[in-house]
Amino acid sequence: MTDDTGDLVEPGGRLRLFVEDGLNAGDAVALTEGQAHYLRHVMRARSGDTVRLFNGRDGEWRATLDLSGKRRASATPRALARPQQDGPDLWLCFAPIKKTPADFIAQKATELGVSVLKPVLTRRTIVNRVNTGRMRANAIEAAEQSDRLDVPECHDPAALPWLLAAWPAGRALLFCDEAGAPPALEALKAAPRGPWAVLIGPEGGFDAEERAAIRALPQTVPVTLGTRILRADTAALAALAIWQAAQA
Repeated sequence: MTDDTGDLVEPGGRLRLFVEDGLNAGDAVALTEGQAHYLRHVMRARSGDTVRLFNGRDGEWRATLDLSGKRRASATPRALARPQQDGPDLWLCFAPIKKTPADFIAQKATELGVSVLKPVLTRRTIVNRVNTGRMRANAIEAAEQSDRLDVPECHDPAALPWLLAAWPAGRALLFCDEAGAPPALEALKAAPRGPWAVLIGPEGGFDAEERAAIRALPQTVPVTLGTRILRADTAALAALAIWQAAQA
């Protein structure tokens, strides 16, 4: 189905696809086999239909589909629909969790504008293996659906001591502590603007030594998310939403 502008439309809005290649008027971009299958068999698209393409660098382009090949497909950018814009410089550092909640974190953090997804291994981390490819696939899908012009970087897991030792001097760290901290919104309203990161612990929380090491970092802003015990995925989204509210 297309709208009155000719754009191919899926439920929820115009169809947008993330591509790795550069986007320039008249230069055809090869689509992946998965994208070609989706266009043909799910969207019932035809050659000549219009889709939106973005790559995180060159803005969003209206492009014309070519589905003439049996399995291959391409799209040729015609006109710039939106110039590239930078989003917030915000990392989400989180202890790896089970597959379904981890997918949820990647999707929703992307929707909320996170620029980097950074898994962190702690002493109480239960899941020690992270499928970075799956995390990126979830982030791409969420970026396509949420109207973002970029996709968050998806990092390999890092041990907490290494993360703290290499912490950038100019990046504030919102540490979601479980005790002895002011409410997040109150603390953030008094904090400076600039690059930030949110740190969420594992299902069992940080141990005392880890908490002390995090608090010892000069850039740390310890906060509480309230009196209830939150699941790791719930805590991540709550912290990101509060950060956005304070930065508005």
